[in-house]
Amino acid sequence: MIDLNTVPSLPGVYLFKDSKGKVLYVGKAKNLRNRLKSYFQSDDLDPRKSKMVKLIKDFSYIVTSNEFEALVLEANLIKQHKPSFNVLLRDDKSYPYLRITVVEEWPKIDVVRKPKKDGNLYFGPYVPAQSMWEALSFIRRNFPIRTCKYRLNKPIRPCVQYQMKRCPAPCAGFISREDYMKGVNEVVLFLKGQKTELLNILYEKMQKLSHELKFEAAAKIRDQIRRLEKIFTQQRVVSQTLDDMDVIGVYIENSKISVNTLFVRNGLLVGSNDWTVKKAFYESEGELIHAVIEALYSKEALIPPPIIVLENLPESLTEIKEWLKEKRGDFVELKTPSLEEEKALLDMALNNAKIHLQSKISPLETSLKELKQRLNLSEIPSKIGAFDVSTLFGSYSVGSFVYWQDGFFDKNLYRHLRIKEIQGIDDYSAMKEIVHRVVKKFNAELPEPDLILIDGGLGHLNAAIKVINELKEKLNVFAIAKDPDRLIFPDGRELVLEDKKPSSLLLKKIRNEAHRFAISYHKKLRKKATFESLLEKIQGIGKKRRLTLLKHFGSISKIKAATVEEIASLQGFNLRLAGKVIEELNKIS
Repeated sequence: MIDLNTVPSLPGVYLFKDSKGKVLYVGKAKNLRNRLKSYFQSDDLDPRKSKMVKLIKDFSYIVTSNEFEALVLEANLIKQHKPSFNVLLRDDKSYPYLRITVVEEWPKIDVVRKPKKDGNLYFGPYVPAQSMWEALSFIRRNFPIRTCKYRLNKPIRPCVQYQMKRCPAPCAGFISREDYMKGVNEVVLFLKGQKTELLNILYEKMQKLSHELKFEAAAKIRDQIRRLEKIFTQQRVVSQTLDDMDVIGVYIENSKISVNTLFVRNGLLVGSNDWTVKKAFYESEGELIHAVIEALYSKEALIPPPIIVLENLPESLTEIKEWLKEKRGDFVELKTPSLEEEKALLDMALNNAKIHLQSKISPLETSLKELKQRLNLSEIPSKIGAFDVSTLFGSYSVGSFVYWQDGFFDKNLYRHLRIKEIQGIDDYSAMKEIVHRVVKKFNAELPEPDLILIDGGLGHLNAAIKVINELKEKLNVFAIAKDPDRLIFPDGRELVLEDKKPSSLLLKKIRNEAHRFAISYHKKLRKKATFESLLEKIQGIGKKRRLTLLKHFGSISKIKAATVEEIASLQGFNLRLAGKVIEELNKIS
């Protein structure tokens, strides 16, 4: 029982844990006691919260001085534990940036994933990274800037890049710093998308070379201008008036969250990042925005002054703004779109998020969505358990429980059960016994399924429901019968499964697996009993020797095929007893 009496009414972070101590969820609160009471002392929990609370077996908390400290601590703990119910960014890679090392005497251009506040110029982020490599390749072919990492504190022999005419070789003193910095400035203008200024500089350079009768050099500048004009037409210009900003679109459908972030720099769309989270838990829209922003900017990233988020932005974002300000080192504005260009960008982000989510929908998800509708379930059933009973005239009665989740059978969660309390033929009582023994382990030893299937008819279903009600569990339970294949509802209604719909095929597949698992265990017990009963008839073969034979040979036929010497070599046997075993087995069969 979770005790809330010792929890202080102070700001802090709380961690919910399952029966094995694994962290399920990390949250922050202005008042820890009140927040925890909202979980454990409320009767109207929504389905997502209720599902998580059932798994909670323990919790811990850390008191902080204020809500901002709680936010920072929460972000670190989420990154550390990766709880399944938090909104998580699954990709831990940092975004790539192009850096121009202007703090050096001879600046170079390179690629970094962790931008720093070191006075250098950073451009990006480029998501996906392919656009960055294309830009870098263009720069290397068209602008005189070095890409090497050599220290140029003394002259050295120029490398192959000079011979390929891709570097002016400042390392060898073949260019003045003034001329070199002109080339660096051109690269900066190119990366900022300031095409008019850059092209004017190149036009002037070309005309000057022509007047000096340096026609070959002027032709090279002319070709460079043509290539630049072509690549500028390919750049995605979203606005001539906007500067740097990030635009975050969040789309939610069937408890899945899809996020699309547009990275706008100097009016150019330099990158777009998509990610989705399944079945994440969040208290409110404000908390969801909190979590998304934490996930996006917990990496090393350059944060722009404005971040466009929602049409109706929650007011309770003071702590996240302070957190962003601390990470950026300057003011950051979280805002709703006010300009037409900003509204258009948010619409683009929302549309991209929606398209990305729908493109991720697999045939399996379609089947489960169909199953949810046909069975009138409140949520899509991603975890399904199934029971079956197997017996032969009341002998060797066994039960099976199989577990299917997210498209696969999880055999670690399978259970074989020997019927202990029932003698003779009584399928209904046997079903009650195995359901009782398995269901009472839900949330402690086994994760609770979203849907339970009972292999049998209405009688088997009623037996299972009676036990589940006695255990005070609220589970979605249906029976699945044969000849014809049909699903039976608790109220007696039937749904024919002979229609070859994906959801029907899935239900029959899970039912058949439960049946196979039960039958295999039943046959194993019968085989073992037959083996042991034959050996029991041989004088001198007690339980210990019988077990030795069983472990070594595994079957009667293999014992009969063995030599006297092979059997005699086993512990507890001699030549006389070994000969007797083979002789008696030949008589019995």
